[in-house]
Amino acid sequence: MLTIYLKGGQVEVRRTSLPRRPPGFARIRLLCGGICNTDLELQRGYYGFSGVPGHEFVGEVLDCDTQELVGRRVVGEINLNCGACEWCRRGLGRHCPRRTVLGIVKHPGAFREVLTLPERNLHVLPDSIPTHVAVFTEPLAAACEILDQIKLSRGTEVAVLGDGKLGLLIAQVLNAHRMKVHLFGRHKEKLRIAQRAGVATELVSPKLPVAAYPCVVDASGSVEGLAQAVRMTQPRGTVVMKSTVHDTVALDTAPIIVHEINLVGSRCGRFEPALRLLRQGKINVEDMISDKMRLADAPRAFARATQKGVLKVLLE
Repeated sequence: MLTIYLKGGQVEVRRTSLPRRPPGFARIRLLCGGICNTDLELQRGYYGFSGVPGHEFVGEVLDCDTQELVGRRVVGEINLNCGACEWCRRGLGRHCPRRTVLGIVKHPGAFREVLTLPERNLHVLPDSIPTHVAVFTEPLAAACEILDQIKLSRGTEVAVLGDGKLGLLIAQVLNAHRMKVHLFGRHKEKLRIAQRAGVATELVSPKLPVAAYPCVVDASGSVEGLAQAVRMTQPRGTVVMKSTVHDTVALDTAPIIVHEINLVGSRCGRFEPALRLLRQGKINVEDMISDKMRLADAPRAFARATQKGVLKVLLE
């Protein structure tokens, strides 16, 4: 089978054997995968990664212990946890100290013709959600996670920094939950996607608002984004940190302490809210698809994903 492999910054297409299926796991045929910023950071050396990337996917179950799943389209949560520790018992298996992570930490990713995941990680897709839309489930769940972590009332003003893939999803999720969202970005064409969903947008300028928002989400993907988010946050407000960057982020902690600002790290989320929003058609992901390519063309697809102005590149 075809397998995509990252090593030393290079994207390789290899021929490999079908993966072994341990008890409780499913073997899944890849239908569609999405290249995200984390994949690009892994290519650049994040985590010192080498291996099979990919964690945003839709697949068809080929074989597993539960026969009812065979032949069904599924998406899968990316954290493989032990299921027995305190974190898992609390429903927070994504913080399990023994977890592996699909395509990121010690478990080969989804960018291969056949992948494996525990059955308990899988969510069967309703027929009403097209495959190329459902591939956004994992990043959309990460956007929804914000609402699980902090309490935001309807009408709360929230600034989102960054008009990349995750920033656009976050802005739309918060807007769908009736927040007053203000998205700041650098690309007019990307901001228009959020505008069509009713989100107020603004091009980034040297004179951004100061101490203006009770909540600011940094999805800028830049080393400067966190400091800018802090400057824009009101005293006793909250900064949600969504950016993962390979570089070290330098931060003056004085304004955080003086203004008593809360910093909230935010990563993966539950799939149920994301699937509900996709089923209800409340999130526009169609306009975020920049290109679709074959799995065999992964080197070209990764190169395309790094180009200026490109959003989601799908591998089919």
